Amino acid sequence: MTVSQVLIAGCGDVGTRLGLQLAAEGWTVYGLRRSVQRLPAPIIPVAGDLSGAQCPADWPAGSLDYLVYSAAATVHDEAGYRTAYIDGLRHVLAWLAKHGQTPKRLIFVSSSGVYGQQDGGWVDETSATEATGFSGKVMREAEQLALDSGIAATVLRLTGIYGPGREWLLNQVRQGYRVASEPPLYGNRIHVDDAAGLLAFLLQADASGVALDDCYIGVDDAPAPLHEVVIWLREQLGVSHWAEESTVRRAGSKRCSNARAKALGWTPKYASYQQGYGAILQGLDQEK
Repeated sequence: MTVSQVLIAGCGDVGTRLGLQLAAEGWTVYGLRRSVQRLPAPIIPVAGDLSGAQCPADWPAGSLDYLVYSAAATVHDEAGYRTAYIDGLRHVLAWLAKHGQTPKRLIFVSSSGVYGQQDGGWVDETSATEATGFSGKVMREAEQLALDSGIAATVLRLTGIYGPGREWLLNQVRQGYRVASEPPLYGNRIHVDDAAGLLAFLLQADASGVALDDCYIGVDDAPAPLHEVVIWLREQLGVSHWAEESTVRRAGSKRCSNARAKALGWTPKYASYQQGYGAILQGLDQEK
């Protein structure tokens, strides 16, 4: 049995979880990031800066079967997004070409922010991508760069990632976070373990000869209005006070479907926010 080799470019939280899962399955995993000291074994560190054109000195030799591009913008303006998602991907593609490497597939980790729908309706991979903000527009441009790279490519549009260390909403609820209930603002989320798990599932499916589509949405089974999530979390946390004013975090409202990923055989470990946040709260209780 041949061992698959994967390079995870932008090996942060999701990438590290993915790498550990694949390594446990016998894959050889390279993790590219600026600060490789944080990478746990058995991920093989590749110290490099995606924003620069200089190829990392310890770039993997030999063949690479898969590339996962999972960068995160560190500066949240249009220039920062272009640096992270477009320039960075171009640099990695150039480094592959320099070493004569052509992976079997590139998976580009994107965002459901490419959708601009605001009416609370359902969205899938065939829905129009008409984001009005710079972040969604730049991400869509980066998606196209991946799809036009000359490497078989799949785009994974992740929704709002939450999990251990990503507890913004919990902290807001503790402070009495109040959100409007009419019209309902639908939100979409995926637990960080499920985000990594879906990436691993897609890679393993491709490695076993399953034909992948060029796009999947990473989301749990139950998009929900934000006010419902807040009310449920208030009950779990025992919060009784409300902030004086309601807050609307965003104007967009849509419900993302995971039907395509599930048709391929993937099932989220945390099917709803109740299961995912329930596990987080249980973990916090154990830490006390």
